[in-house]
Amino acid sequence: MHVKKGDKVQVMTGKDKGKQGVVLTAMPKKDRIIVEGVNMIKKHSKPSQLNPQGGIVEKEAPIHVSNVMLIDPKTGNPTRVGFTVVDGKKVRIAKKSGEALDK
Repeated sequence: MHVKKGDKVQVMTGKDKGKQGVVLTAMPKKDRIIVEGVNMIKKHSKPSQLNPQGGIVEKEAPIHVSNVMLIDPKTGNPTRVGFTVVDGKKVRIAKKSGEALDK
């Protein structure tokens, strides 16, 4: 996957187009990610030990990884991701600025 947990991404398609957020969870086997504040759904929950009141809870739902682009750390704009080998390690780079995305 071209995104990892903690990356800042922008949604390119769908109802939340243009929104930016941080990747909270990455699910590589399903090709989906959960982005903070994006694709919010209302979940009805029964009363439980953790939530004795129950009720309606808003939470983020997963979106497909192809619908987001990484934010370039140098320019702040969405960019495609490339891969290169540096010192025997595979490193992600931003296509627009050429900056390394992995520390």
